[in-house]
Amino acid sequence: MANTTMAMTTMAANNTDNSTVYTLYNYKCSNKGILLPVINEFTWSDSTRAALYFIAMLWCFLGVSIIADIFMCAIERITSKTTKVRIPDDGMPEGYREINVKVWNDTVANLSLLALGTSAPEILLSVIEVVGNNFVAGELGPSTIVGSASFNLLVISAICISCIPEGEVRKMKYLKVFGVTSFSCVFAYVWLAIVLIGISPNRVELWEAIITLLFFPALILVAYLADRDCCMKKEDLDASGMVGISLQDRKDPEEAMALESKTSGDASLMNLAKELGHEAREDGVPEDEAAKMAAAKIAENQSHGRMWYRINATRGISGGKRLVPHVLTSFQGIYNNIRLPEEERKSPKDVDHSEGGQKAVIEFTSATVSVLESEKRVRVGIRRYGNLDKPVTVRVETINGTAVAPEDYIPYNEDVKFAAKEQLEQIFIEIVDDNEWEPDEFFFVKLIRFDDDVHDAALGNVSICQVTIINDDEPGKLEFAKPTIIATDCNRRVRIPVQRVNGADGHVSVKWETKDITAISGKDFQGGSGELLFDHGETNRTIDISILDSMKPERDESFQVELTVCDGGAVLGKISKCIVTIVSDEEFNGLVSRIFNLTKANLDYLQLEESTWVGQFRQAMNVNGGEIEEATFVDYILHFLTFFWKVLFAILPPPKYWNGWPAFVLSLAAIGFMTAIIGDLAGIFGCLIDLPDSITAITFVALGTSVPDTFASKHAAVNEKTADSSVGNVNGSNSVNVFLGIGLPWTIAAIYWMAKTGDDFRVPAGSLAFTVIIYTIAAILAILFLILRRSLGFFGNAELGGPKIPKYISSIFFVSLWVIYVLLSSLQATGKISFNL
Repeated sequence: MANTTMAMTTMAANNTDNSTVYTLYNYKCSNKGILLPVINEFTWSDSTRAALYFIAMLWCFLGVSIIADIFMCAIERITSKTTKVRIPDDGMPEGYREINVKVWNDTVANLSLLALGTSAPEILLSVIEVVGNNFVAGELGPSTIVGSASFNLLVISAICISCIPEGEVRKMKYLKVFGVTSFSCVFAYVWLAIVLIGISPNRVELWEAIITLLFFPALILVAYLADRDCCMKKEDLDASGMVGISLQDRKDPEEAMALESKTSGDASLMNLAKELGHEAREDGVPEDEAAKMAAAKIAENQSHGRMWYRINATRGISGGKRLVPHVLTSFQGIYNNIRLPEEERKSPKDVDHSEGGQKAVIEFTSATVSVLESEKRVRVGIRRYGNLDKPVTVRVETINGTAVAPEDYIPYNEDVKFAAKEQLEQIFIEIVDDNEWEPDEFFFVKLIRFDDDVHDAALGNVSICQVTIINDDEPGKLEFAKPTIIATDCNRRVRIPVQRVNGADGHVSVKWETKDITAISGKDFQGGSGELLFDHGETNRTIDISILDSMKPERDESFQVELTVCDGGAVLGKISKCIVTIVSDEEFNGLVSRIFNLTKANLDYLQLEESTWVGQFRQAMNVNGGEIEEATFVDYILHFLTFFWKVLFAILPPPKYWNGWPAFVLSLAAIGFMTAIIGDLAGIFGCLIDLPDSITAITFVALGTSVPDTFASKHAAVNEKTADSSVGNVNGSNSVNVFLGIGLPWTIAAIYWMAKTGDDFRVPAGSLAFTVIIYTIAAILAILFLILRRSLGFFGNAELGGPKIPKYISSIFFVSLWVIYVLLSSLQATGKISFNL
């Protein structure tokens, strides 16, 4: 036994400094943690221990992100509580009207409970470190707060600036909010420097600690007074923008009023359902996928607060339930189309036959061609697009219409060859010019087949071309193609064809106007009047009339379109009036109704929290919360890595119970325990690789706690119309972290030492003061640079986005500030540079 102990002691001594003697129960970094290590690691090599502690630290970062998700859902439930209030209303029979009013003021909620939601790990780490070290100051907690603030302001801002799509910008909407939070952020760290190296160097007196903590409720009070219109106009300071943890979606008053109206919301959703109903009918999109696209568009178009983006980001990095439905890749093109403004959307018929450029697509350049009989031949263009690398041959033939071969034209039945890289070919068909007068006649030209061995080519939309042979001696007659047209109410517009017959000589025109019958202009359709112009040789035009949505279950309404006066020598033909009848499409209406109901069900499913324990466990045990068909390989990997944490924390009561308070208290306790574990893991890992706690804190720990915020800010920057939810609110969060995350442990420790010894709380300024000063300088430069970006057209006159090169220059500048901050802090912590004041 003695030999074994000696060998183990020798083994440990060989792996360590020769001046340090370790024993079985006192080995390297064994006394570094509060809770760890839980087993004896004496026989493990330092490299193995360091690797395991690092992996465990990353895994615990995932765990604390998941419990923080539950914590914020509980906060949302608590702060969204409403009560009914009666207000006078002479228009109501009772003489009053009941409205729902939130119990919590948004400003107070944002700066108190929601501050814990986004910063609980950093704040609790600082508190636990002081209490766990017998009220002796440590470097890990405070340095993590400063390091996290540096990463949030500098690196996250850099990402948000460069991730904006090219040609777009994002501006701060609430400039006074940004000014107030920027001042409080800088002031918080200046105050820290004053306390550490100015008033009482290396000591924190009780009054200093209490004032630091009281700055937190003072900030809440100032914000509340501003919100109550005591200090400035309310429209100049929006409460929901005070910090980066907005509870409710920020909306303009008009938007809020619209969203309060269920009828208006349902009407908007019904219009979207109709739009996707067309896609479902014409492109074969399944109803459930159409409903997912509708829900995804609604979720993306809404303005969301930072809390929503953080929860969604956390679920994204853990393979959890998304707050925006995932659209399958096969329908991504259709979804991208409906996300565009209506005037920019492609027609549903614009199908990509090239399959992403893999196939060559052959089609006519025009669906109709007209030729004067005296020209004796007609040119028909054929184009190719998509894959142009290989030669392609297509067969072309003519088909009789009212024009008959060979009396009216010479038949054509030949191959047309496209060489490699060739995009356009043309064929000529002979027209028989006789001396007899005939009405206008037509025939067809058709693309029929490729060579048998061609499998990487396809016909396009225009595979048949109608050729009209025009009697060129008269200006012609103008008339409708048919006297009646049936239009279903599922269509947004009806096209009424007007044709020019028995001549096409010269430029002519005809005026038209609509007349109500049973359909009312402005209510059922968009009526009016206009004029159609026909160029020389042109034979077909259309009148487009918009059909308006109606809430009627059945429709059978008519209106009339009449051709009135011709010009240019043309005369009216036989059909000068056309009756348009609008009827209901029962099949389509049923399809729309099903999509509407499925979309509402999807929106209900996208609520932040589950309402039952069963729902929580089902969501925890399934990838993507149960949406397995949408899961990717990465989702399965992330779900596997976080499965233990998901199932463990599903034990907590759902936020629905008792207004969210049990979930709030228990999840806060869980975050505290997880934070203690992370603190031990980080401290022992740094000890094993001989890295000071301050460096470990500003790098590994700060980055680990900021990962959800990074993804949340990036998505907010891209999806929101302003920069407030992405970078505008970072400053407020940073100041709250100082006042609460450093003020609270300082106050606890100062009270302890004052009561026990009558002395002050000892806090060595050293690395902490230095990092605070470097960060403050970097923060001032970063804020000034954001102001400069808004002021100069070179940057696009906006905080985020703008021209490509300037926005990348901005991002490099911000990242460089962070690198300099980390580099200087590390050099000072390791003694490479000195800091004396």
